[in-house]
Amino acid sequence: MKRLSLTTATALIALGAGVAQAQDIPVGHLADLTGATASIGVAYANGISDTINWYNENGGVDGRLIDFETVDYAYQAPRAVSIYQGWVADDVVAVQGWGTADTEALVQFVEADEVPYFSASYSGALTDPTGQGERSAGAAPYNFFYGPSYSDACRALAQWAAADWEQNGDGSAPVWVHMGDNHPYPESPRVACTEYAEELGFDVANPIVYTLAPGDFTAQCLTLNEIGANYAYVANIAGSTISLLNSCANTDTDVQFVANVWGYDEQVMRAAGENADGVVVAVRTESMWTDDNPGLERVRAIAGGDDYQVLSYISGVCSAAYMLEAIEGAAAAGDITGPSIRDYLESQTDWVPEGLEGVCFPSTWTPEDHRGLMTVAIYRGNVSGSTEGREISDLMADGTMSLEPVAVIELPRRPEWIGY
Repeated sequence: MKRLSLTTATALIALGAGVAQAQDIPVGHLADLTGATASIGVAYANGISDTINWYNENGGVDGRLIDFETVDYAYQAPRAVSIYQGWVADDVVAVQGWGTADTEALVQFVEADEVPYFSASYSGALTDPTGQGERSAGAAPYNFFYGPSYSDACRALAQWAAADWEQNGDGSAPVWVHMGDNHPYPESPRVACTEYAEELGFDVANPIVYTLAPGDFTAQCLTLNEIGANYAYVANIAGSTISLLNSCANTDTDVQFVANVWGYDEQVMRAAGENADGVVVAVRTESMWTDDNPGLERVRAIAGGDDYQVLSYISGVCSAAYMLEAIEGAAAAGDITGPSIRDYLESQTDWVPEGLEGVCFPSTWTPEDHRGLMTVAIYRGNVSGSTEGREISDLMADGTMSLEPVAVIELPRRPEWIGY
């Protein structure tokens, strides 16, 4: 099974005749295909599975195939723990994970089991391998992710907003507000980012709570008007963002929304139409599907064609490619184990997976610092007409929708920022 679907509950990617051979390398893949974050989970999971399949079709890792199982845990953290424990019993050497609540729940497990865990959660709490950071949530020596942390991506958006206000504001202190659910994922960057916003000169308003699930957010939009917010950081996922943008359009809310990496993408733009125009978003990758460079040729080969793939898909490709090259590095060192995979990850500097130059930003993990990426690309979404009933590929091709790069923020690797 090369592609995942929303109706797939559990998919076992079988190799050869369907029986894993002794020389195969076992890897786990945890995904949300039917739960609360499936609106973004499916594309990312497809990027992971397509990349592993492509590697298998092109010789595998050191001549060995990756035997991987993709399991839909429906965004339920207790299920994730149970699934992970089953994989450990089967001697997996690495795992591609998903959400913040489940990834954080597994930190001590993966440390004890010495299993490198590549999550789609970019929680700052996962970035301190030693636990020595002055505000660290604890040691996470086997946790990795591709991309800036939620905290750092939000800091970059605040930095962009400060520059934007200096150019376009009225000279007063701008008002910044965090918007998100009372949940580990949207809460992850709140303290770190609002502190930095204050440092940059923003007046920081009290957080506005709205649910991860779509709903009527008229009350939240009216609150934005009442507090005079200039910049609102959207911490929830894409499906929730669609409802928020539509609700705020109905209340004539005048605010610049800035969104986390999971909060806004081509699917949001199509669903919300012109209500999604002008949102600014942090992006993990150096390229998007409509760009033209050799790295994207590799991505198109992995995807199996030219059908448009959204930002999250490309991020999934990068995450899987880093894991696979680390397994290759461990094999070259003589032994594919969790510690040898981790050691390879921590030994590379400004590393881009082979063939993905210009797609994955150069990343560096060290034994003291798992903030792999401090570079944050900032894009603005533009929607200039009706999107109803149309495909993303057509909308992007004719310019009705576009993602415009507006800045690349290079954040300082401040030691006090590690671990939160």
